[in-house]
Amino acid sequence: MKTDNRPSLYAEVTNHIIAELEQGVVPWVRPWNASACGCAMPHNAGTGRRYSGINVLILWAAVIEGRYASHRWLTYRQAQAAGGNVRKGEKGTIVCYADRFTPKREAERARDEDREARQIAFLKRFTVFNVDQCDGLPERFAETTDQPEPEAILPQVRTLIDASGADFRIGGDEAYYAPGGDYVAVPPQAAFGEPINWYRTALHELGHWTGHRTRLDRDQTGKFGSAPYAREELVAEMASAFACASLSIEPTVRHADYIGSWLAVLREDDKAIFRAASAASKAADMLLGFAGEGVS
Repeated sequence: MKTDNRPSLYAEVTNHIIAELEQGVVPWVRPWNASACGCAMPHNAGTGRRYSGINVLILWAAVIEGRYASHRWLTYRQAQAAGGNVRKGEKGTIVCYADRFTPKREAERARDEDREARQIAFLKRFTVFNVDQCDGLPERFAETTDQPEPEAILPQVRTLIDASGADFRIGGDEAYYAPGGDYVAVPPQAAFGEPINWYRTALHELGHWTGHRTRLDRDQTGKFGSAPYAREELVAEMASAFACASLSIEPTVRHADYIGSWLAVLREDDKAIFRAASAASKAADMLLGFAGEGVS
């Protein structure tokens, strides 16, 4: 029987994110202009499927580190099947796939005890390469998408807000989501230096809105300064970042002063960032479902 001595993928990823947060770098808010790559969600170049959850953070980090010009990724076999190849010496990026399995003994016990078998969650690692690390790929893999102008983006966000059906209140001098009353409050656009910042703020608060018990049913009972509060804020931050990137809006951090509380949560549980990123993907997908067709 082989023994896998590799560190836990949970620990690897969490330690990397902790190190970045300790340096004041928020992993879901990237200096996109420091790369030749436009703002977008990472996706598989072979299937067109977008990556989600923790893989978004992993691949965004890899794009910045490798200074790639694309958010498109392939496995080694996919590159070969497309008629190309990964260049010799290129290092791949490890992403993960969450799944569950039922041990044989547990299945037998459950059958004998006339109950449902308990499943064990696990992460499967696999390696992907950016298309910039490959040669000989068909031209379609090298195609880049022009970044739309803000004038074209903002109507999509407005459509999203209206189509969500959220109780969306404009006024006052604070932006927040009230779980008890189930409404979002955002100051008027005139209170923001740039119009795009109003939309970023709206997406953040709508990220919280998705967590209501009648929607995605997240724990929103935490008081300010508590671990549950920090976890929910992590979800909303990343949900906003994922939604922004899908709409070609550069993400920003709304509550950088929460870094200390996020660090506490991550140091205590190396699966916390995985759960938060997964929940954020579900929240972003819900919001983007209101934006109509054409969302990248």
